[in-house]
Parts: sequence; C-alpha cells; structure tokens
Amino acid sequence: MRVIAGSARGFKLRSVPGDSTRPITDRAKESLFSILGDWVVDARVLDLFGGTGAVGIEALSREAGFVQFIDRNRQAVETIRANLEHCKLAEFAQVLQGDSFTVLESYRGEPFDIVFIAPPQYQELWMRALLLVDKRPELLSDDGIVIVQIHPKEDQPVALSNLVEYDRRRYGSVLLLFYEQPLPQE
Repeated sequence: MRVIAGSARGFKLRSVPGDSTRPITDRAKESLFSILGDWVVDARVLDLFGGTGAVGIEALSREAGFVQFIDRNRQAVETIRANLEHCKLAEFAQVLQGDSFTVLESYRGEPFDIVFIAPPQYQELWMRALLLVDKRPELLSDDGIVIVQIHPKEDQPVALSNLVEYDRRRYGSVLLLFYEQPLPQE
C-alpha cells in the first residue's frame, strides 16, 4: 500500500495489525482520485472508519486542505498517525479515536466537501453512516459529496431524503458509490 500521487507520492503506508480493516486497493484508489481530479484541492475531507488512513492521506498528498480521520480502533488510530507523520502531512489532519456514528450525530464544525465512508464489511454499517449523513445535510458543503466503499455483495437500495446517488464504479471486489445533494429546483 502506497501513496500514488502528490507530495507524498511513493511513500509506503503501514497496515493496521490484524484483520480489522480492509484497505482500499491501489487500483480503486487511483480510479477514485482520477474521478475526483482537481476537485480534491483545498477540500475538507471526513474519512470515517479511517483504517490505515490511505484515502485521506492520498487526498492530503493531492493538496486537500484538511482531513479529519475517525476510527474507534486504537491500533488503526496509531497507524493513521504514524502514516501521517511518515508522509509529513500530520499538520493538515486531525485524528480522533471514537465511534463514527457518535461523531456524525454530534458534529458541529465546518461542513465537509467530501465524506468518505468505508466501514468493516457485511455489517450494514455503511448504510447506517450514509443515513446519518443524509439526515444531517449541514455536514456537507453546498457542493459536497459522499463516497461509500463497499464490497459489491453488500449493495442494496437505501431510502434517502437529502442525497441522491449520481455514480457507481466497480473495481473487482471494491464498489464505490457516489452521492450528492440535488440542485435546488428553480
């Protein structure tokens, strides 16, 4: 696992010990950031279920303005912090050890441009997190997006009130779902 582009290009990232995380594949990560393009520059990113921090660190390497990482697993939090230090990107990030759902329910700060949701598989946690973001549109900037990473077998319809799915991409065992707030009707 490595940083693909930007200021930390080529830096290898540590993995979280054990099998509690499922890092995004380099192919899926490269495709994700190809889709995002320059839109990531100066973006505020929320990386829920941070794991190794690979997605948020890639965003920072590509000039995102700020990334907040959240993971309840102590080893994951330590891994994210070590990876940020190794890539010399720690000053642009905040790493919180805590429950992603509690943070989503209680967050009162600046909105995010990108919310990335990649929880442990096969527990429907992605739907729970997506529904919480949907319920709190103030979490997103006006043109903010939500990206969900799941295994294709987890895919199922979700009844949303404020977000709409606008794209989906499959890369082997990784399915990326993209959501946005619809434009107001004129």
